[in-house]
Amino acid sequence: MSAPLPPTPSPAAADPALPTQADVAFFPQRPEDRLRLALRRLDEAVAEQSEATAGLRAAIGDLSTTMARLGQSVSGYRSALDTTATEIERALASSRTLQATASRMAV
Repeated sequence: MSAPLPPTPSPAAADPALPTQADVAFFPQRPEDRLRLALRRLDEAVAEQSEATAGLRAAIGDLSTTMARLGQSVSGYRSALDTTATEIERALASSRTLQATASRMAV
Protein backbone atom coordinates (compact mmCIF):
# COMPACT_ATOMS: atom_id res chain seq x y z
CA MET A 1 0.00 0.00 0.00
CA SER A 2 1.40 3.25 -1.04
CA ALA A 3 0.74 6.57 0.65
CA PRO A 4 -1.34 9.06 -1.29
CA LEU A 5 0.61 11.80 -2.96
CA PRO A 6 0.22 15.32 -1.57
CA PRO A 7 -1.79 17.64 -3.76
CA THR A 8 0.24 19.73 -6.14
CA PRO A 9 -0.07 23.42 -5.36
CA SER A 10 -1.80 25.56 -7.90
CA PRO A 11 0.26 28.27 -9.63
CA ALA A 12 -1.64 30.94 -7.66
CA ALA A 13 -0.80 29.26 -4.36
CA ALA A 14 2.83 28.91 -5.38
CA ASP A 15 3.18 32.59 -6.29
CA PRO A 16 1.48 35.01 -3.87
CA ALA A 17 1.76 37.78 -6.48
CA LEU A 18 -0.75 36.00 -8.72
CA PRO A 19 -4.40 36.68 -7.88
CA THR A 20 -6.57 33.81 -6.75
CA GLN A 21 -10.10 33.39 -7.97
CA ALA A 22 -11.33 34.96 -4.73
CA ASP A 23 -9.15 38.03 -5.43
CA VAL A 24 -10.46 38.61 -8.94
CA ALA A 25 -13.26 41.17 -9.06
CA PHE A 26 -16.53 40.10 -10.57
CA PHE A 27 -17.44 42.20 -13.58
CA PRO A 28 -20.96 41.73 -14.96
CA GLN A 29 -21.26 40.70 -18.56
CA ARG A 30 -24.71 42.07 -19.38
CA PRO A 31 -24.95 45.81 -20.10
CA GLU A 32 -27.86 46.33 -17.70
CA ASP A 33 -25.88 44.62 -14.92
CA ARG A 34 -22.88 46.81 -15.63
CA LEU A 35 -25.11 49.89 -15.57
CA ARG A 36 -26.69 48.79 -12.29
CA LEU A 37 -23.23 48.23 -10.78
CA ALA A 38 -22.02 51.62 -12.02
CA LEU A 39 -25.09 53.35 -10.58
CA ARG A 40 -24.62 51.59 -7.23
CA ARG A 41 -21.01 52.70 -7.10
CA LEU A 42 -22.04 56.23 -8.08
CA ASP A 43 -24.59 56.25 -5.25
CA GLU A 44 -21.87 55.11 -2.84
CA ALA A 45 -19.54 57.84 -4.07
CA VAL A 46 -22.26 60.49 -3.71
CA ALA A 47 -22.99 59.26 -0.17
CA GLU A 48 -19.29 59.45 0.72
CA GLN A 49 -19.13 62.94 -0.77
CA SER A 50 -22.17 63.98 1.28
CA GLU A 51 -20.48 62.71 4.45
CA ALA A 52 -17.30 64.57 3.55
CA THR A 53 -19.29 67.75 2.86
CA ALA A 54 -21.04 67.44 6.23
CA GLY A 55 -17.64 67.01 7.90
CA LEU A 56 -16.33 70.06 6.07
CA ARG A 57 -19.33 72.13 7.17
CA ALA A 58 -18.81 71.02 10.77
CA ALA A 59 -15.12 71.94 10.56
CA ILE A 60 -16.01 75.35 9.11
CA GLY A 61 -18.48 75.87 11.96
CA ASP A 62 -15.79 74.97 14.50
CA LEU A 63 -13.37 77.33 12.76
CA SER A 64 -15.96 80.12 12.84
CA THR A 65 -16.50 79.60 16.58
CA THR A 66 -12.77 79.56 17.21
CA MET A 67 -12.25 82.71 15.15
CA ALA A 68 -15.02 84.48 17.06
CA ARG A 69 -13.38 83.55 20.38
CA LEU A 70 -10.03 84.71 19.01
CA GLY A 71 -11.59 88.02 17.99
CA GLN A 72 -13.00 88.49 21.49
CA SER A 73 -9.61 87.64 23.00
CA VAL A 74 -7.80 90.12 20.75
CA SER A 75 -10.40 92.77 21.58
CA GLY A 76 -9.85 92.18 25.30
CA TYR A 77 -6.09 92.31 24.83
CA ARG A 78 -6.38 95.58 22.88
CA SER A 79 -8.56 97.04 25.64
CA ALA A 80 -6.02 95.98 28.28
CA LEU A 81 -3.22 97.58 26.24
CA ASP A 82 -5.21 100.82 25.93
CA THR A 83 -5.81 100.86 29.69
CA THR A 84 -2.13 100.21 30.34
CA ALA A 85 -1.10 102.99 27.93
CA THR A 86 -3.43 105.42 29.73
CA GLU A 87 -1.98 104.43 33.11
CA ILE A 88 1.57 104.83 31.78
CA GLU A 89 0.75 108.33 30.47
CA ARG A 90 -0.75 109.23 33.85
CA ALA A 91 2.31 107.88 35.70
CA LEU A 92 4.63 109.74 33.34
CA ALA A 93 2.73 112.99 33.92
CA SER A 94 2.90 112.43 37.69
CA SER A 95 6.63 111.72 37.55
CA ARG A 96 7.21 114.96 35.59
CA THR A 97 5.21 116.91 38.17
CA LEU A 98 7.18 115.26 40.97
CA GLN A 99 10.46 115.98 39.19
CA ALA A 100 9.52 119.64 38.76
CA THR A 101 8.59 119.85 42.45
CA ALA A 102 11.89 118.23 43.47
CA SER A 103 13.82 120.66 41.25
CA ARG A 104 12.14 123.65 42.91
CA MET A 105 12.83 122.28 46.39
CA ALA A 106 16.51 121.64 45.66
CA VAL A 107 17.26 125.30 45.04
